[in-house]
Amino acid sequence: MRKLIFAIHTTLDGCVDHTKQFVDEETLEYPTHLMREADLQVFGRKTYQLMVPYWPEVLKDQSATKADTEFAQAFVSIDKIVFSRILDSAEDKNTRIVRGNLHDEILKLKQEQGKNILVGGVDIPTQLIQLGLVDEYRFVVGPIVVGEGRRLLEGVSLPERLQVKLVDTKIFESGCVALRYLKQ
Repeated sequence: MRKLIFAIHTTLDGCVDHTKQFVDEETLEYPTHLMREADLQVFGRKTYQLMVPYWPEVLKDQSATKADTEFAQAFVSIDKIVFSRILDSAEDKNTRIVRGNLHDEILKLKQEQGKNILVGGVDIPTQLIQLGLVDEYRFVVGPIVVGEGRRLLEGVSLPERLQVKLVDTKIFESGCVALRYLKQ
């Protein structure tokens, strides 16, 4: 069975707003590597529309950093599913819009042959955590306190406590820390 991995950057105070993040070349390499270990990314509409057309445009930018270009290449090449009731079509050729039941669709995808499935953003991961479908959590915590913005796992409502186990850490030169947790 394929693993569903929730991966996101956050500040020390749990803010996941992309405009308030600390990201440098080294911390951008981390999600690039994750995408290479996966063959599918799952998004909600809002996160998808932040990522596309931004990352495909980076590939056209001759002045982009090596880390930006490598992330953009990995992002553009991976298949994507967007859960949306609003989008009629996707701008990216590797993207499929899904309007069906989130639980059933993800269970079906997890049972298919393939590599890991990544999920990013806030709303869809929150729903998937509540449904008990996330197998692994990958957080990159930045050394910054912003005091405002959307918070990590804000609004998650669980029928019972979710136990996870820390299985790996990585400390970056910038002071960011990558944490990898497995669902127990």
